[in-house]
Amino acid sequence: MGRRASRELAMKLLYQLEIQKEDRDEQINAALVDEDLTEKDKQYITDVVDGVGKNMEQIDKIIEQHSKGWKINRIPKVDLSILRLSIFEIVFREDIPLNVSINEAVELAKKYSTEDAGSFINGILGKVPQSKALPVEGNPNG
Repeated sequence: MGRRASRELAMKLLYQLEIQKEDRDEQINAALVDEDLTEKDKQYITDVVDGVGKNMEQIDKIIEQHSKGWKINRIPKVDLSILRLSIFEIVFREDIPLNVSINEAVELAKKYSTEDAGSFINGILGKVPQSKALPVEGNPNG
């Protein structure tokens, strides 16, 4: 399937889990049934979805820290899902280059959100690398 498509599926799953909070495992398993998914795709998607779930408090703090005047509950859920995925990649995964995470997030925003979402997401994510220096629980870099 490829990383880009896997990332898109992970973002959709994060969005779905944000909307429908019950039956989390069922929703994840249903998303992973796609016959085009390789084991590598499934592993990436599971890692991202579980990682965002386990680290959501720290990820949301990073979002609020860098989104001046925007509380988490005011950010559109699709944008929030894109931000959470990308921040997880930036802070918790060393195998994905920073510019790839940011560019892919902007592309997802252009495809699934409003006209201004790409700039909003780019602005926040452009500040996140500074957060890597801060100790974040579970962060192998911090």
